[in-house]
Amino acid sequence: MRRLFWLAMGVTIGALVVRKISRAAERMTPTGIGASIAEGLRDLADAIGDFGADVRAAMAERESELRTGTGLDAPLPEAGQVQLPGRHATDR
Repeated sequence: MRRLFWLAMGVTIGALVVRKISRAAERMTPTGIGASIAEGLRDLADAIGDFGADVRAAMAERESELRTGTGLDAPLPEAGQVQLPGRHATDR
């Protein structure tokens, strides 16, 4: 019974080792390396896209804060309400 257990254990471990080695060998082929590089580039492109979206969102938020703080979104005054510095209403 013990011999049968150790035989089954050896066969199982051997099968697992062969599967791991064959997967590693498959990754070392030109096709496997190309697939690995392509996956890495896709991940990099996704990360860059996410970073760009975060930057655009922060930029829009900051622009809104600046416009509110400087009054750039305020309505323009009427023509008669504006007086230029150094001029009086009687100079016209």
